[in-house]
Amino acid sequence: MTAPTPPKLGTASNLVFHGPLSAERADRLVADLTARKPATIVDYGSGWGEFLLRLLASAPGAHGTGIDIHGADIVRGRALAAERGLAERATFVEGSAADHTEPADLVVSSGAYQAFGTIPAALEALRARVRPSGRLLFAAEFWERTPTDAELAAMWPGTTIEECVYLADLVAAAVDAGLRPLRVETATRGEWEEFESGYAADVEEWLLDNPGHPEAAELREKLDDHLSIWLRGTHGVIGFAYLTLGVPAV
Repeated sequence: MTAPTPPKLGTASNLVFHGPLSAERADRLVADLTARKPATIVDYGSGWGEFLLRLLASAPGAHGTGIDIHGADIVRGRALAAERGLAERATFVEGSAADHTEPADLVVSSGAYQAFGTIPAALEALRARVRPSGRLLFAAEFWERTPTDAELAAMWPGTTIEECVYLADLVAAAVDAGLRPLRVETATRGEWEEFESGYAADVEEWLLDNPGHPEAAELREKLDDHLSIWLRGTHGVIGFAYLTLGVPAV
């Protein structure tokens, strides 16, 4: 009998959103962002496009483009769009966010600033991609507090104190880029825990059903590393901000 194929860590089939975002917050953000009836939407780092598709459902006349470097997420996004009757209005592109420069009425960038380098560089680049009077939803990590040396060492290899900024500095960078903060909010502990647990849940469940699989030991090690980074490093230290930003009219 052929051994069952294990899911890849990061597929996150148990998650609705690829980030610390509750359905309640998503619904309100979608309503706010589509209130001005955007005709064009671009989502940088769209993942499988759940948030983009909800924006399109709320803005019937809009066309949207989701951009992500992960091919499996792009395939999943196209399938979701087809299931919801949005395939003609939703385009998914596999590639770097930095390569797409077409301006839009509404731009979303969630956890994808690294494609542009630093947070200030990302905000400058994204500001140029939002049409006058448009909106930008910029979501990114920030330091909730200064990490201890032990916490910093427990995070992803090579993480430094310069990796993040504090919330006030994040908002200041947006203002320096010519954007105005319409709303500043941060993910709750519950949203973080739902995301971090759900990120690995499909692999954990598979391992419980296939403990003797040839790849089980390697997968278990990856899961333990993920848990250690989260619970010993980032938990209660790294926050996630959702900034709704406005671009002035001409």
